Amino acid sequence: MALQIFGIPVSRGVAVGRAVLMSSARLDVAHYFVDPGQEEQEVDRLRAARQAVRAELDALQTELPQDAPAELSAFIDVHKMLLDDPQIGRETAVWIRRRRYNAEWALTAQLEVIGRSFDEMDDSYLRERKADVEQVVERLLRALRGTGGLARGMSSDEDLVLVAHDISPADMMQFKQGVFRGFVTDVGGKTSHTAIVARSLDIPAVVGAREASRLIRQDDWVIIDGDGGLLIVDPSPIILEDYRVRKQESSLARERLKRLKNTPARTLDGQMVELLANIELPDDCDSALQSGAAGVGLFRTEFLFMNRAHDLPGEEEQFEAYRHVLQSMQGRPVTIRTIDIGADKPLDTEADHRDGDFTHLNPALGLRAIRYSLSDPAMFRVQLRALLRAASFGPLRILIPMLAHVGEIRQTFALLDTARAELTSSGQSYGPVEVGAMIEVPAAVLMLPLFLKSFDFVSVGTNDLVQYTLAIDRADESVAALYDPLHPAVLQLLGQTITQSHAAESWKGRAVHVSVCGEMAGDPSLTRLLLGLGLRSFSMHPAQILSVKQEVLRADCARLAPLAKAVLAEFEPEGQQRALAALTA
Repeated sequence: MALQIFGIPVSRGVAVGRAVLMSSARLDVAHYFVDPGQEEQEVDRLRAARQAVRAELDALQTELPQDAPAELSAFIDVHKMLLDDPQIGRETAVWIRRRRYNAEWALTAQLEVIGRSFDEMDDSYLRERKADVEQVVERLLRALRGTGGLARGMSSDEDLVLVAHDISPADMMQFKQGVFRGFVTDVGGKTSHTAIVARSLDIPAVVGAREASRLIRQDDWVIIDGDGGLLIVDPSPIILEDYRVRKQESSLARERLKRLKNTPARTLDGQMVELLANIELPDDCDSALQSGAAGVGLFRTEFLFMNRAHDLPGEEEQFEAYRHVLQSMQGRPVTIRTIDIGADKPLDTEADHRDGDFTHLNPALGLRAIRYSLSDPAMFRVQLRALLRAASFGPLRILIPMLAHVGEIRQTFALLDTARAELTSSGQSYGPVEVGAMIEVPAAVLMLPLFLKSFDFVSVGTNDLVQYTLAIDRADESVAALYDPLHPAVLQLLGQTITQSHAAESWKGRAVHVSVCGEMAGDPSLTRLLLGLGLRSFSMHPAQILSVKQEVLRADCARLAPLAKAVLAEFEPEGQQRALAALTA
C-alpha cells in the first residue's frame, strides 16, 4: 500500500524517481557522482579500503593478549567475515558502477539495504547483528577518508529524487546540473535558502516533511507533488500513471510559455516592466538569457565563498567571476550583492564555531550580511576592488545587504572610497558603479528617506523583510504556517517603500529605482498585487520569469492600482481575501 507523507511545497511540478537517501544512516559522508569512465577507479578506492580494514583487523587479532576472552577474537572474526561478504563488497561496487556514486555514498546506500533485511528478521539475535555491519562500514569509511577523492561528475542515467534530513544551499549547488528530478527534506521552510536554490533549479521540491528520510527507503519509488506538498512512496501503477500524465501536462505548459521569451514585458495599458534574474553562480547567466531576462537583479556572491573558510576566493578569482557575469549578460544591467553570509548560509561548518557554540544561538539576528563584511574590512575591500574592476566590462550595480544603521552606511561608502584609492594607487583600471541598499528589515523602511538620499537604488528582499517583520525564522518548519508575505504589516512596509521611492523625484530630481528581489517577485499569484502597488522591476529565478511575464501581459495597471490600495486598507483576513479576489478576478 502506498505511503503518503505531507510537507511544505516549495517548488512546483511533479517528479517521479528512485529515492536516493543522503546520509540516510547515522554516518555523515560526502555525496557526489564520479565522472563517467572513472567508476573503476572508485571501485579500486573501495577495494583499497577493504584491504586496509582487513589488515587492521588482522593486526588487532594478532595483538590480543593471551589471556583475552575468546569472545574478542570471535568478534573480530565476525567483522572479517562481514568485510568479505559480497553484500558489502560486490553489491557496493554495483552502486558505483550503476549510479556512479562515490564509494562513501555507495557504502551508506548499501548499508541501508542490508539494514532493512536485518530489521525484517524474526530472530532477535540476528537482528542485533545489524550493529556489527554498521561498525564494519564505519571502519571502511574511516579508511576511505585517507584515499582521496575523484572529480565530482554531475549526471545520471536514471530518474532519481534526493531525500535528506536537511541539505545546505552549498551542497545543493553540487547538484545544479540536473542530477536529481526533485528533492525532499525533513526540515526547512518555504523561503529557506535550500528551497530557494531548489526553485532556481526548477525542480519539484517538498521540505518540512518531518520523518521522510526515516520512512522512505533507499531505491523506493517516490512521487514528489511540488504543487500540493505531497510525497507518495511505493505508488500503485494507477497512481504512478496518473502522475506521469500530470508531469507531461506540466512539461507541455512550460513549453508553451517559452513562446513568450522575446515578447516585451508590457502591460495592457502600455506600462513596461523590467523582469530580471536572480543567480547564484556565474554559469547561471545562460539560463537567465534563455528565459529572456532583461538583466541580473541579484547575483548572490556568497556561493563563491561557501565551504571555503580557509581558502576564500581572492581578488583575481572574484574579479574573473564578476567579469564573466557582466560579459555573459551582453550589456544588460547586472546587480551583484556583496557577500551575505550568515543565518542559513554559513561560510563553513567548522569555522562557524570558531568562537564557541554559544555565539550563534540565533544566526538570523547575528553576524551576517553587511555586519559580517564590516567585521572583516580587509576581506570586504578585496570584494569591492574586484567589483570595481569588473565594472569596466558592463553596467554594474553593487547591492549592500541588511543595512539598518547610519554607521553601516557610512562605513560601507568609506571602504568603497578606500577600494577605489587602492586601485588608483596600483594603476588598475575600474569602472563606474551604482550603489544600492537592500530593504530587508523594518528599520530600513522607517529610515527610508535617508536610504533614498544615500543610494542610487533600493531592492526589497521580501524573504527577510517578512522574517524580521513577523519575528519568524523562515527556515523553521515548526512556524512555517505563520510565515505570510501577505500579512498586512508586510504589505504596508512594501507599499511605503515603493511609493516613497517613486516620490523621491519631487526632492531628489529623479525617482529612485526600486525592485523586489525576494520570492514574492517570482510568485505569479502576487504579480498583479505588486503591479498595483506601483512596482515595475521584478527580480526572480530564471525559471519563474516566463510565468510572471504571462501575468504582466494580462495586467492593466490603471485598473489594478485602486484595487491594490484596497488590499492595503484591509487588516482583517476576511476583508483582505475579498480585496485580493477582486484584484485577481
